[in-house]
Amino acid sequence: MAVEILPLEEIKQRIGTELGVSDWLPIDQDRIDAFADCTMDHQWIHVDQAASAKGPFGKTIAHGYLTLSLLSHFSENHMVVPQGAVIVINYGMNKVRFIAPVLVGSRIRDRIFLAAVEEKSNGRVVVTTSHTVEIEGQEKPALVAEMLTMFDVKK
Repeated sequence: MAVEILPLEEIKQRIGTELGVSDWLPIDQDRIDAFADCTMDHQWIHVDQAASAKGPFGKTIAHGYLTLSLLSHFSENHMVVPQGAVIVINYGMNKVRFIAPVLVGSRIRDRIFLAAVEEKSNGRVVVTTSHTVEIEGQEKPALVAEMLTMFDVKK
C-alpha cells in the first residue's frame, strides 16, 4: 500500500482496519552504534560486542528507542491522509511498551492499524495508528505503541 489521500469520512470508515505491513528492516551494529552516538546512550548492552557476548542475550541489542524511532519510517508507505491536509506533524505516542529485545542481526517490520480519528478545532485532525513491530522468527513483538499524527486540513 502507499499513502492514501482520502475524504475524512472515508478514513473514519476504515477505523479498525490494517493499513499495511512494512518491509523487513535489518538491524545491524552500524545502525545501533549510530543511534548510540546520536542519543549519547552508549550502554554496553548496545555497543560493546565483547561484553554483550557474555551478557543475558549473547550479543548486542538495539535500543528500545531506536526501534520506536523507526515507526515514522515504517509508516511512510502505510498511512491515510485527509484530503486538504497542508501539514503533517508527529503529535505524540500512547501506550508504548517494549516487549522483546531486538538482537543485532535481526530483521524487524511494523504491522499498522488505524485505531482512531479525532477532529479537533481549527481544521485539525488527529489520526491514531496502532503499531506492532515484529521480529522475524519470533512470536513476541519488539514493541507495541500507538502513534498520533496531526493533520492541518484546509477545506
